[in-house]
Amino acid sequence: METILFLAFTDDEGKLAKAQLETLTAARLLTDGLPDAVFCAGFIGGAAQPAADQIAACGAGRFLAAAGEDFSQPRYATDAEAAEALARAAGATIILSAGVSRWSRIAGGVAHRIGGRADTHATMLRAANGAPEIQRWYYRQRMIATIQRKHRPWVISVDPGCFEPWTGQTGTASIKNVAVAVGDGDKRTRFESFKAPAANQQTIRPDAELLLVAGAGWTKKQRDGQIHVPDAEKLILGFLDKTQASLGGSKSLVDQSGDGNTVLSFMTHLNQIGQTGATPRHPKGLATCCHGEEPHVVGWRFVTQRRAVNLDPNCGWAHGKADVLYVTDAFEVMTKVNELLQKQT
Repeated sequence: METILFLAFTDDEGKLAKAQLETLTAARLLTDGLPDAVFCAGFIGGAAQPAADQIAACGAGRFLAAAGEDFSQPRYATDAEAAEALARAAGATIILSAGVSRWSRIAGGVAHRIGGRADTHATMLRAANGAPEIQRWYYRQRMIATIQRKHRPWVISVDPGCFEPWTGQTGTASIKNVAVAVGDGDKRTRFESFKAPAANQQTIRPDAELLLVAGAGWTKKQRDGQIHVPDAEKLILGFLDKTQASLGGSKSLVDQSGDGNTVLSFMTHLNQIGQTGATPRHPKGLATCCHGEEPHVVGWRFVTQRRAVNLDPNCGWAHGKADVLYVTDAFEVMTKVNELLQKQT
């Protein structure tokens, strides 16, 4: 019999973010597929009652928490001790948590502390013939593997964006607080502050409905034989501002800064999409001025609807990699699109 622990970190309000709710869906699906499985929920954070009430109807047999000021901010020592204490209190054989930075930092250490094994970047969980199994990608995201383990406990990190967020009824949950011994030595790491760009400077928006990807063509000579990078920046930023889309870039574009070439001032390697970059999961994607090479398109595998704008009718997007390819000038297209969006505001 499996005991499944859904382990989540609460936010500043004591609630669960989208990635945590997605993992809750995965945990419920796995529990429902396993005979006689026991399901528990555990919380780490400054407060836990709001999160427990948020998912009160999730079917958890027990709600456990390591809450308080010592756990309000990310820190390896206190987070790892709290996760270990919750896993032991639940008697968990499988621990599931969202693969966010706070959990990814401690997942391996927690597995070692409880004598378990850890697997990260799970994109699918299911019960097969009465046994749990996961899937994940390998070799620069070109190979997918199905994994089962007999060893317990099994610690699993679930990649965000692979499941629909849980949407059940709220209520009032009864929480058992688990004691965690935190010494002064565990608190040597101190949280100072968050640093984030201004809202109008933010270009990476994981929860956006649309992903706009810019290729190196934006910085090349155009039909008049001139380079129009300032115009390109204005068009792209104008579109992002009006749609609140997220911005991605091809490797050839983000590498230009290292080559000493003219670049888009707001484009960094953090925006890179592809086998050596990010693998976003936006519902819709629009590629502009990039040729749709295979390494770049690998990063699009979770984008549901894909369209592209390119002057080359033989680019990679035309070879079955995009649902629709517009063979035209991206400068002209985005100028017209921005005009139409302006009229709607």
